[in-house]
Amino acid sequence: MTVFGIPLWTIVLLVASNIMMTFAWYGHLKFPRWPLVTAILVSWGIALLEYCFQVPANRLGFGALTPSQLKILQECITLVVFSVFTTFYFKESLAWNHAVSFLLIVGAVYFAFARF
Repeated sequence: MTVFGIPLWTIVLLVASNIMMTFAWYGHLKFPRWPLVTAILVSWGIALLEYCFQVPANRLGFGALTPSQLKILQECITLVVFSVFTTFYFKESLAWNHAVSFLLIVGAVYFAFARF
């Protein structure tokens, strides 16, 4: 099954990996009293699990997508995941400039996948 020509499992696995990596990179910021070593080790543990989703996502998507298209898709998913993460985890509001930035990324995705 595909979505816009992209294997569905690639999208699902990239979303899962991005959720984990976002927690690995930023989740520890809510725990400023943790020693730095603890934050690093917890983040590494999460990142290890993240790779269990990222690597299969890229392998399943490769062939249907070029490596450049896989990377651009991953970055777009990263922005969506990060926007949701900061809204709910850090209670940040998304501003108009975030929306404009996201639209520009969507434009980049269009050009990366367009067949000229």
